[in-house]
Amino acid sequence: VVRSMGSGFKVNAVYGGRPMSKDKIEIKHVPAILIGTPGRIADHFSNDRFSKKSIKSLVLDEFDKSLEDGFELEMKDIIHQLPHINKRILTSATQSLEVPGFVRLDKPTTVNYLNQKIVSKLQVKIVKSVSKNKLPSLLELIDHLGNQNGIVFCNFRDSIEVVSRFLDKNKIKHSCFSGGMEQKDRERSLIKFRNGTSQVLIATDLASRGIDIPELKFVIHFEMSRTVEEFTHRNGRVARVSSKGTAYVMKLEKKDLPEFIKNSKVINISKNSIRKPQFWETLFISGGRKDKISKGDIAGLFFKQGMITKDQLGVIELKRDCAFVAVPKSISEQLAQKLNNTRLKKKKVRVTVLD
Repeated sequence: VVRSMGSGFKVNAVYGGRPMSKDKIEIKHVPAILIGTPGRIADHFSNDRFSKKSIKSLVLDEFDKSLEDGFELEMKDIIHQLPHINKRILTSATQSLEVPGFVRLDKPTTVNYLNQKIVSKLQVKIVKSVSKNKLPSLLELIDHLGNQNGIVFCNFRDSIEVVSRFLDKNKIKHSCFSGGMEQKDRERSLIKFRNGTSQVLIATDLASRGIDIPELKFVIHFEMSRTVEEFTHRNGRVARVSSKGTAYVMKLEKKDLPEFIKNSKVINISKNSIRKPQFWETLFISGGRKDKISKGDIAGLFFKQGMITKDQLGVIELKRDCAFVAVPKSISEQLAQKLNNTRLKKKKVRVTVLD
């Protein structure tokens, strides 16, 4: 997003799971703006990969998350190495903790947009499960929602695996997203979710903020969040700005809901499915921006050599060293075989169906 603003500033992103060799090459020419996760930034700082003397501004996005247990040591180390900071900006949709002293936030000005009267268009609906096993009710709900895209939130990685196996068995295309996955795998899950290959993203609270996905129509709390702050962030994936959206809370019949869930109604789900099989599949291409490849080049390859129509070309996501293209599931294997080992610009590329 920062690059798309066209500021002319050099911007680099660094984070765990990305090859360190790429980071070293890119930050050799010092960026004006460095965006990253605490662990990777702390690693670059501690190894003195560039001078920190000229860094004057620090932004902590989702600061309540980045300063809690798990990241506090890295954040303390990073801030300790920034003696010339004169502006500190902390942002979050909720504030659930005191700002630690090491942040050195003296006499801060608080800009609270929650004070503005905005009528939320979020609806919270309760789905009761008669059985202790909520999976059949989840299936009925997803069938009832048709082909809308949404997130199913779980509290634990083990729960994600259980839900994933169940949806696999019932032929519902989905992706998973949790802190236990490699960064590359998390990115590919989001790619398939964004381009329509996956209808559902099964995720922990890691997906409740800071991820790049389009506006959604629904979230499902398969397992209830433990705090009002996390409930708020999960629901923040839908009904953003002026849009409408629904949060479905799955409740066992004999279990009480937390006090922070108010003004919600219990709904009965129709067992008549309106969901249709997913249309898209994702192809992986082993070439990207560093090979001087553009989205137009990719589209040209698929039209000319793949001989597909405009309606058959879905979302193209171009990365530095690879690309991902959504195509109809019915022709995905055929297209991959036809285009594999063809030339794109000057590079011979592999084209495969993304698992």
